[in-house]
Amino acid sequence: MNNQYTIAVVDDDTNIRLLVEAFLQKENYRTIGLGSAEEAWELWRTSPPDLWVLDIMLPGMDGYEFCRRIRSEAEVPIIMISARDNEVDKILGLELGSDDYMVKPFSPRELVARIKRQLHRWYKLNGPEGQAGASLSARIASGHLELLPEERRVFWHGEEVDLTSKEFAMLQVFAENPNRAFTRDELLTYVWGDDYFGSDRAVDHLIKRMRKKIGQLPIEAVWGHGYRMRSDGGGKTDEARSSN
Repeated sequence: MNNQYTIAVVDDDTNIRLLVEAFLQKENYRTIGLGSAEEAWELWRTSPPDLWVLDIMLPGMDGYEFCRRIRSEAEVPIIMISARDNEVDKILGLELGSDDYMVKPFSPRELVARIKRQLHRWYKLNGPEGQAGASLSARIASGHLELLPEERRVFWHGEEVDLTSKEFAMLQVFAENPNRAFTRDELLTYVWGDDYFGSDRAVDHLIKRMRKKIGQLPIEAVWGHGYRMRSDGGGKTDEARSSN
């Protein structure tokens, strides 16, 4: 299925960009090489690729800001690459929504393997197999929240809310299990898959994004454990949330 996918490689180092593209083209992927995040943003607006290979240190807009902008709109796979082998940088990249992080110099073959894994996971979540494996409930209601899984639609107090695929998947887990406390690892498995190896702080970041879209969403932190969604609609205030 490789020839179905287009990979955008965003790096201002022409040699690295061409090397990565060459290895991907050998695997029959279509590639688009870009030297800046501004060019990449234009591509996103006109002809979005299926996966991004994104350098962090770019002229103008950096990779972190580009990742943040993409994640505000979609869950398309993003693999960050950087010469900065620093745990803080890796955590920041994952918190902003990247699906993987590789440090330069890296093996192009390993990068291709990771791309295959990300696309496989994405296809399972969003393709026909993923849709068939999702809950077939016609309607899920919890307090002021209503989900229509077959239509992938969410309503809060009767108003429709636009969520990405991962946001919808996590919200569905909570809505189907009101008042149950989930660990971060459980949520990672439900939403990202059992082969995800990134930071569990990806869960925190996803929930923050959901809270921004749905005011007073009744998902609350369970100290030392994870998160739960209360069925009585009694979500914490922003001040209480920040203390967790």
